[in-house]
Formats: sequence, C-alpha cells, structure tokens
Amino acid sequence: QVQLMESGGGLVQAGGSLRLSCVVSKNILSASMGWYRQAPGKQRDMVATITSGGSTRYVDSVKGRFTISRDNAKNTMTLQMNSLKPEDTAVYYCNVNLAGGSYWGQGTRVTVSG
Repeated sequence: QVQLMESGGGLVQAGGSLRLSCVVSKNILSASMGWYRQAPGKQRDMVATITSGGSTRYVDSVKGRFTISRDNAKNTMTLQMNSLKPEDTAVYYCNVNLAGGSYWGQGTRVTVSG
C-alpha cells in the first residue's frame, strides 16, 4: 500500500508564500505526480503535475507563481506557492500514479486572507 503524507498548509496573507510537501512511502522514480485542490463547494481540480522525467504542467491561474518539483532520492514532491491570492484558498491534495495505481494524500488546507 502506498501512503502519502502532506504538510505545509496554513493561513497566510495575500501576497505571501507557502511550501507544500508530499512524502511518499514507496520509491517514486517511475511515478507521475501532481497537486490538486478543492475549494469549498467546488470540484477537485489539477494545479500542477510533474512526470517521471521532470516535465511540468500548470493550470493557467498559477503559472508564474507556483513551482512543482520532486526529489526522487527523498521520495518527496513539493509545491512552492508564491504571490498567493485569496482565490488560492482550498484543500490541496497530492496525487501519485505508481505501479498501476493512483493514490491520494489526506489533504492540507491553505487559507489566504485578503
């Protein structure tokens, strides 16, 4: 069973920064990974993804502000979030596609006050 542990959420003022981390219990070398978010009353949407080769993709609303990265040696994925806006407020989930399965973390809440 693959387990994911997220951390780094919290309350921040608009314009501030947060760094989310997701530690995976298995080797992530061959995994595609991503961050998703779900705002109150809305569906869960993709924020950023990163392939096993390191290619990244972002939703338009976070381009230039968020950076996704991975450290295969530490089985960790991060999301650096800068210039945060109130509309970034949501529960953020990490997702890992590995060994034929898709796995989700428990979510970490990000609240941006404006």
